[in-house]
Amino acid sequence: KWRSLYQIQRERKRVMRETCSKYKSNNRRIITPYHVSRIFVEDKYRVLYCEVPKAGCSNWKRVLMVLNGLASSTKDIQHNTVHYGNYLKRLDGFDHKGIYHRLNTYTKMLFIREPFEKLVSAFRDKFEHPNNYYHPVFGKAIISRYRVNATKEALRTGSGVKFKEFIQYLLDVHRPVGMDIHWDHVNRLCSPCLIDYDFVGKFESMEEDANFFLHLIGAPQNLTFPTFKDRHSNEERTTTKITQQYFAQLSPSQRQRSYDFYYMDYLMFNYSKP
Repeated sequence: KWRSLYQIQRERKRVMRETCSKYKSNNRRIITPYHVSRIFVEDKYRVLYCEVPKAGCSNWKRVLMVLNGLASSTKDIQHNTVHYGNYLKRLDGFDHKGIYHRLNTYTKMLFIREPFEKLVSAFRDKFEHPNNYYHPVFGKAIISRYRVNATKEALRTGSGVKFKEFIQYLLDVHRPVGMDIHWDHVNRLCSPCLIDYDFVGKFESMEEDANFFLHLIGAPQNLTFPTFKDRHSNEERTTTKITQQYFAQLSPSQRQRSYDFYYMDYLMFNYSKP
C-alpha cells in the first residue's frame, strides 16, 4: 500500500514540475515573503503547509495544532479558534534566514481540489449563508455591477448573489472588487513552480493521502485526519453532481472561460477537463 502511495506522489510531482517548466512559470525568481504568506509552520514535526481554502484547510490546521502540542485532539478545536486564534505561525513572519532555513529543511505540503468543485464550494459557503464580510464587501459590488434592476434591499445588503453573477465577477478583467483566496488559483496561492513541494495531496483522496502524510512525518499513531465537515455540517458537501448543477446555469462560453481561468490548476494537478 505504501509503495503505491509513494508512486502516486512521484507522479503528481512529476506532472507539476513538467507543467512548470513547460510554461516557465515563476522560474528562477527570488522567493519573497509574499510567496510564502499562505504557508503555515509547524516547528516540532518540521512541516510547512500551504493553505488552499475549501480543500480541507480547517482540518489541516487542527492537525498542525495537535502536532504542535496546542491541543490534545482535533475534536477539541472550534472553527473560530482554527481561523481567528492565530495559534499557528506563518512563514512570512520569519526573517529571510528563517524562511530559507525552513524551506530547505522542512517537509512542504499542499492539498488541492478539483477547481470547479472548489469554486462551487466557496460560492455556497460565502454567498448562500449569512456572512457579514462577503455579502457587504463582495455581494454589494457584484449585484450593483451585474444585476439589472437590482432592488434597493439587494444593493443595501449584498445578499442573494446568484452563481451566474458571481462568475461574471470572476471573469471580469475590471473586477469591481479584488481577488479572494477562496477562488484564487492554487498556482498563485502556493507558488508551486517556485517552491518545490515534497507532498501533493488531493481532497478527492483526502483520508488516504492525509494519513500517508502523517505516517511520513512520524506523527503520533493515534492522530488521524478528522473527517468532520467544519461549517454548515447538516448540508451536503459539494460533489461533482452539485457542481454540475451550478455550472448548468452558465452559458457554454462562460463555462469555457471558467475552465480557461483555472487552466494552469487543471494542468498542474492533472485534473481532467470537466
